[in-house]
Amino acid sequence: MAEAQQGSRRRGWLAAGVVVVVLLGGAAAWSWRSSLHAQQALHQAPPPAIPVQVTKVTTQDLPVYLTGVGTIQAYNTVEVRTRVDGELQQINFDEGQFVKQGDVLAQVDPRPFKAAVDQAVAKKTQDQAQLNNSKRDLTRANDLASRGFDTKQQQDTQQALVDQLIALVQADDASIETAQIQLDYSTIRSPLNGRTGLRMVDRGTIVHATDTNGLVEIVQLQPIAAVFTLPESDLKALSDASHAGTVDVWAVTPDGKTDLAKGKLLLINNQVDMQTGTVKLKAEFENADYLLWPGQSISARVLIRTIKDATTVPPTAVLQGTQGAYAYAVNADKAELRILKTGVTANGHTSIESGLKPGETVVTAGQYRLRPNIAVAASDPAAPQGAQDAASRKDQGT
Repeated sequence: MAEAQQGSRRRGWLAAGVVVVVLLGGAAAWSWRSSLHAQQALHQAPPPAIPVQVTKVTTQDLPVYLTGVGTIQAYNTVEVRTRVDGELQQINFDEGQFVKQGDVLAQVDPRPFKAAVDQAVAKKTQDQAQLNNSKRDLTRANDLASRGFDTKQQQDTQQALVDQLIALVQADDASIETAQIQLDYSTIRSPLNGRTGLRMVDRGTIVHATDTNGLVEIVQLQPIAAVFTLPESDLKALSDASHAGTVDVWAVTPDGKTDLAKGKLLLINNQVDMQTGTVKLKAEFENADYLLWPGQSISARVLIRTIKDATTVPPTAVLQGTQGAYAYAVNADKAELRILKTGVTANGHTSIESGLKPGETVVTAGQYRLRPNIAVAASDPAAPQGAQDAASRKDQGT
């Protein structure tokens, strides 16, 4: 009885084992078939298109610039001083005021100088009267001498007296002119067109021609100059441009984002700084809007030439590899690798001498995931939204 029960148990366990083996075998076969089908589907399906950004290769006139850093300088800076001593009675300008040449800025007490002019005029009047009398005496002496009633010595003596008085009157004229100049100096005028700075003295101050400080400083703002530097390697291009005609220069904010004024190149310095390997240049700006101020830091952008009808792409489209510069063009939604010969990069564009033609589509972003002939999903950020949607539907096959 016990042996029969044990046999029955063994047969049960054996049957269960067979069932488990069958189930495991079926699961393995199903998994193998599924994996096989997946691999076949993977080999049959094309790889997904790589999303990239593109733009058109264009033709345009490409200006070529050189850029340096520099400082704005006033053409003229004058510290206005008094040229006579006296009490400063009037100040006729405000700080920061724009003044013109000849405008009255201040007035030193003119009375002492006016008195000196009057005194010199009176002295001349006195000496002129003596001269007139001496000339009459000389006329009488000459008449008497001609009739034998006067000696030659007396005639010569009277002539010498007349000559002395003539010289004295001439000295009086010089004294009057000197006194008048001093009187004119008591009225202090602007020597140029410009803008006043901080006032250095107050009304009522006794000023002297020997004072250390002046009354005010005036700077000329129109026109105004900029002095900047460029590497000595740019000298030939600068020289060629200056010989060809007027060289345009733009004063730009230091971050390069805002143009402040347009001017012209005046000077290429006559020597190179050996320590820095740079050359100084000077440009002139009309400064009509007063956007340039002495001491202001700027970037100077110099136009040296313009390439006519240049084939251009954005600089982001050009990559560098072992064979040099290259780019990916898009043709029939496939990427094509193009070896390029590039020219200059200026004003946000790179000129292409060979490798691309105007009107072709070139990849500007996402090209690091590309390889030749791979499918791409191209989008042009500069294109209208409707055109982008149509291109997206075409890529999706709808």
